[in-house]
Amino acid sequence: MGQRHWAKSKGYNNRMKERSSKRQRELLNFVDTFIQGHGYGPSYREIMRALGYKSVSTVAVHIDGLMAKGYLQKRDRSARSLEVVTTHFDDVPTKKGPSPAQEKWLINAVNDKFNSFENIRSPEALDELYVLVGALKVLGLDGAHVSMKARLVDYLKNQHQTK
Repeated sequence: MGQRHWAKSKGYNNRMKERSSKRQRELLNFVDTFIQGHGYGPSYREIMRALGYKSVSTVAVHIDGLMAKGYLQKRDRSARSLEVVTTHFDDVPTKKGPSPAQEKWLINAVNDKFNSFENIRSPEALDELYVLVGALKVLGLDGAHVSMKARLVDYLKNQHQTK
């Protein structure tokens, strides 16, 4: 029996995932407690010493994993800039939406599509507007979604009144 097959048959991969999750929980709780006690985030070396890791790179791997899952974030690229988003592993953090610059670009693009639709009223252009307005909702841009949806509804009401 090959080593890989043996590892799978013994549930080794699942235990590694559990262990990793347990380590990440320990690290997250340590960072949260440290910040509450000191008012700033711990250094990677402080985390390494406190949790008994043998290298700073192990700390970096766990922090990167917690950041990818949305439990930690960094304010900037400076030292001690770790922030805890949530310590509840049951709460699945939501992914961030678009940045303010992306949000502005998207809203301008939808406005431009509305303006061009005023000149060229085609079924295809109307379909594109439906998709774009729906995308605003999906991306969590609720204010822009409500505004653009009202604009679309007004257009549809006016279209029905002129017929």
